[in-house]
Amino acid sequence: MKLAFAGKGGVGKTTLTAWMADYLARNGQNVWLVDADTALSLGEACGIDRGSLPEALIHREDLIRERIRQENTSMFTLNPDVSDLPEALSVELPVSGIPTQSVVAGSKRLLVMGTVTGAGGGCACAANTLLKAILAHLVLERNDWVLVDLEAGVEHLGRGTVAHVDGLVVVSEPSMRGLQTAADVGSMAAELGLQKQVLVLNRSDAESPKLPELDGLPESVVSMPYLSSLASRQLETGSVLGLRDETIDDVVERILEKFGARI
Repeated sequence: MKLAFAGKGGVGKTTLTAWMADYLARNGQNVWLVDADTALSLGEACGIDRGSLPEALIHREDLIRERIRQENTSMFTLNPDVSDLPEALSVELPVSGIPTQSVVAGSKRLLVMGTVTGAGGGCACAANTLLKAILAHLVLERNDWVLVDLEAGVEHLGRGTVAHVDGLVVVSEPSMRGLQTAADVGSMAAELGLQKQVLVLNRSDAESPKLPELDGLPESVVSMPYLSSLASRQLETGSVLGLRDETIDDVVERILEKFGARI
């Protein structure tokens, strides 16, 4: 299954992406993680320092010229061969904790997109074309799990970079600003044909929270309580793994159940 994670900045979508990837790997699944957020924090959340991150795709002008830009023209190659790039551009991530009994742990690999500038900002369009080609390859031609951590807001949805994923995890805190962004994300995703959406309400103890009526807000909801252990950890390290809190796996399992996933 291929899932994208979206929401307002600071609501916990990167943390949730890291938790789900680790849960899947501990249960024998191979997982590709794509960091499409300008904050570039997914690798740190998964337990590696910035110095160990793979080079961001946005900085690989050599690859962009080779695969996308047609020599001596302003034309783009829209369907480049990228089958070799996921392995070449990624790094392996550690799996935290003990695998499920009698299960051989799967793998986790991280691809980093990097900062995509706005209109007129150099090679952003070409880099985004290459990212979409790599994502399409992972989604359509690989049997592994793919988790995409999107940039805050609706930017990547507007560019259609997740048009082929199976579902969207929309993360929000219990606030009107967060939920309004979640509703905007949900609406745009629906316009792209992405109907399978789950809203994760982070830092909420309510089992069945009463939410405002906002067009586009996903109807399927999972609550994630505030974790004091996570708050303490974030003052010491960027990693969000290894908290040994059963609540985390329980929330991930409920999200996957909402998508009908079986591990």
